[in-house]
Amino acid sequence: MRAVYPGSFNPPTIGHIAIVNSAIERFGIREMHLAISTVALGKEKLAVPSVADRVEILERSLSQIPEASVLETRKQLIADIAEGYDLVILGADKWAQLHDLSFYRDQMHMAECLRRLPKLAVAPRNNIEVPQEILLTVPDEISSVSSSQVRRGKIEWMTKEAYAMGKDRGFWGIN
Repeated sequence: MRAVYPGSFNPPTIGHIAIVNSAIERFGIREMHLAISTVALGKEKLAVPSVADRVEILERSLSQIPEASVLETRKQLIADIAEGYDLVILGADKWAQLHDLSFYRDQMHMAECLRRLPKLAVAPRNNIEVPQEILLTVPDEISSVSSSQVRRGKIEWMTKEAYAMGKDRGFWGIN
């Protein structure tokens, strides 16, 4: 099975790694791409760290997971990123965005994009309602882990590789 896990991964967290490992185990994934958009939808102003820096940090964070690698893409919509894959992995916050009309041209465009999606595996996040049949089981303690909270100071949630590079390059306010 081939899977894709789209995100900005700014920075990669212990939650991202737990989701990757859980999906590999549950679905027998042989190849998973963590896809970083060169211009992330809804995060167009993200400049630091650069896409190249985020790719490098994520590659280092995934170095012990042979099934997982990083893919840089120009695509923005999850339906476009997921084309050709058997499974798309999302956090519940991204799953909710799939159903947010503001990310599409109109209602018909949203319906067409949702129809094109492969099988979904959605990791729980902050009590966001997700249908049971697509819910990915992960350790309870990671449902609140987020890159946004890391950027606000919860640095213990980032991967050790992200912390090391952040400290070395001055990302995320790490000194």
